[in-house]
Parts: sequence; structure tokens; C-alpha cells
Amino acid sequence: MQSALILGASSGIAQAFGRLLAERGVTLYLLARDPRKLEAVSADLSARGASLAGTEVLDLNLHAEHAAMLERAWAALGQVDLVLVAHGMLGDQAACEADPALALELMRTNYAATGVLLLHLATRLEAQGRGQLAVLSSVAGERGRRSNYIYGSSKAGLSALLSGLRARLAPAGVQVVTVLPGPVRTAMLAGRPLPPLTVEPELVARQLLRGLERGAHTLWLPPKWRAIMAVIRALPEAIFMKLKF
Repeated sequence: MQSALILGASSGIAQAFGRLLAERGVTLYLLARDPRKLEAVSADLSARGASLAGTEVLDLNLHAEHAAMLERAWAALGQVDLVLVAHGMLGDQAACEADPALALELMRTNYAATGVLLLHLATRLEAQGRGQLAVLSSVAGERGRRSNYIYGSSKAGLSALLSGLRARLAPAGVQVVTVLPGPVRTAMLAGRPLPPLTVEPELVARQLLRGLERGAHTLWLPPKWRAIMAVIRALPEAIFMKLKF
């Protein structure tokens, strides 16, 4: 891997992953919506010896800007070996239930805006004829749970889209990787009680890189979530409805 485009570069997982790529001498192009956070991430990676082809401030919810942004990124990097998409928001379940406009914002961010971006990326990578596209979805999308079904449904839609894109792009030599983290100690969970099995972003980043290197198409991170979610998916609906988690 020689070049990578990181979209949502200020997210905790993306930051940790960027550091791993910097250590390996990968040339990076970074995009985030918060200019101060992007500046901090860029400075951190530069201090670690990263080669930065460029940085850009953009809210990915502005889907009309996607094509031009990708044009700039490709021009800066040339061939793009890896694209990591780490765009999304957790939201607040109770607030979304009380105000459906907040639920709409969450759904647009996690599914609609990300989905439009992925369609642009698919066309780019298909024309390039190679590369990896890794996208952060969530184990929450595996089954709608009482405590986070609005967030989970947006990630379920994203995972379904990735499944279809994987089939579309495989003949072109492009690998689509669905990344399914469990709870991760990042700013997204700041101020909230940490769920059981919460892990550090550095662990997820290391496991993500190993998964990409071995060519996996779906990554549960940490891997134990694969077994956990298999059990949850297998529960009869009558039992599952009674669970409060």
C-alpha cells in the first residue's frame, strides 16, 4: 500500500489507523468537517513522519461536493490504494424518538450521505481497476435493538449497500470491506456510560489493518463480535423483544 484517502480523518478510529499508515510510509490525503480537528490530526501525523499529499475541510453531508472533492484527492494522490470512510454519528436515541427531525439527520448522515459518497467512490475505483474501499459500519446494524435501533437501522442500510457494492466491484479488482466495530472509546462516546466490551481505538486500528492485509471482506472488531452477533441474530423474536439492551 502506497497511498490512502481517509474520509472522516478526525474520528478516533481513523486517527489511530492514520498513525499506523504513517509508520509504514503511506502517503495520505485527509478529509474532515472540523478544521481545528483536522489541523490537529494533520500535525500529529506529520510529527510521526507522515507524507501528506493534502488535507481538506468538508462536511460529507454536502453530497453535491463529493465529486469535486474526489477529483482533488485523486489528483493529489494519483492512484489510490485504499479509501477509508469513517463518516457518521451516534446520535441520542431518546432525543431522536422525541424529535424525528433529529432521527432524520442521523439517518441522512449515516446512510444517505455516506451512500452517495460510496457511489461516487465506486465509479472512481471501478475506473481505476484496483484498490480497497473500507467503510466503518457497526455491529449495531446486525439487529435492531431497543436501545439503539435508530442508529442501528442506519448502519444496517449501510452494510446492505456495501454488500451490493462488493459484488459490483469485485470483477473490477476492487475489494469492498465492511468494518463492524463494537463500542470504541472515542469522542462519540464522550459523556456517556461506556458499554460493556468497549475497546480502545488503537486496538481496532491494528485489527483493521491486519484484516485489510489478509483480504477480508467483513471485519468484526474485535473478532469476538462475530460470535456475539451470531447469537443475537439467532434469538427468536419473541425472546429478543423482551431484552432491554
